Amino acid sequence: MAFWLLAVLAVASGIAVFAVDSMARATFALLASLVAVGGTFLLIDLDYLGVLIILMMIMEMLVMAVFMIMYMMNPAGFMPMTMVHNRRGAAVISVTVFALLAAGIFGTDWPARKGPPPPDPAESLGLAIMGPKMLVMMVIGLAILATMISTVVLATHRGRYDA
Repeated sequence: MAFWLLAVLAVASGIAVFAVDSMARATFALLASLVAVGGTFLLIDLDYLGVLIILMMIMEMLVMAVFMIMYMMNPAGFMPMTMVHNRRGAAVISVTVFALLAAGIFGTDWPARKGPPPPDPAESLGLAIMGPKMLVMMVIGLAILATMISTVVLATHRGRYDA
């Protein structure tokens, strides 16, 4: 039941990204969609990846909102605007890509599982993707986090020079 609820939320808010008429609303719809995706990862016991997706999306949308408020002509991105350009071309490309991906899913001869599932799927996935570079990627992740936090601090009205 929770999976279907999160799946519907992810798809509905993903559609809302292109249906709403302001950049700020699209940002929050994207955040809702990706938090629902992170929730599905939590449901399948990929706790590390689920929490990572949720935290990354919250920080990413925060930074996006800060830059939107700082640099956009309309205040806070709430003035109406269209989020889709070339609707007909975008629809044709979207339907074509969806059809190709669906054909690939149903047309592939998927291999059968060999052996039992690993005891820690998140660690196995991390090692499969990054191999021996996992420590480097974790350090880079901390550097990116420090960059995002300093960007938010510098974006305040008083800047880095406060009384």
